[in-house]
Amino acid sequence: MAKKQDELTDHEYDGIQEFDNDLPPWWIYLFYLTIVFGIIYLLNYHVFKTAPSQEEEYRLEMAAAERQKAAFEAANAGSFVVAFSTEASDLEAGKGIYNANCLACHGANGEGGVGPNLTDNYYIHGNKIEDYVKVITYGVAEKGMIPWEKSLSKKQIIQVSSYIQSLYGTEPANAKEPQGDLYEQ
Repeated sequence: MAKKQDELTDHEYDGIQEFDNDLPPWWIYLFYLTIVFGIIYLLNYHVFKTAPSQEEEYRLEMAAAERQKAAFEAANAGSFVVAFSTEASDLEAGKGIYNANCLACHGANGEGGVGPNLTDNYYIHGNKIEDYVKVITYGVAEKGMIPWEKSLSKKQIIQVSSYIQSLYGTEPANAKEPQGDLYEQ
């Protein structure tokens, strides 16, 4: 086969003339392949519905995650007791964790800032150890507190919770006004 000669078209723009070149074969085959893929995709997901849509996949994955969470909670229910520590080493470690992670929002002495005052007897999420651990572990997204479960170990969460509990009643200067419900210690 003889190679087709390029032909000059009568189009001219700003002194640039256009050739009437054929597209390369690889480009044409790729174009046809995308059409075949599109037809298979359409039939698979929208006509015959042999595969789940993105929304269905999301719902299935969320349901599976809920089942895993429920199984984990059932398996670990009552497996360990959480209590505040009064050990000096735990309180010192908790203070270090607090100064590294919590100080910016709750103040150097727990007086509050962006976050609530940690020294009074008003609590937004409760004053039991379980409440402290839950808030530190999972955070409070609507208030801007990030979850620390991936950054801190369970022991470190207990240590910082114990340190925060030790701040109760210290009455620091410039303490933020009470927020939440009144709890007795």
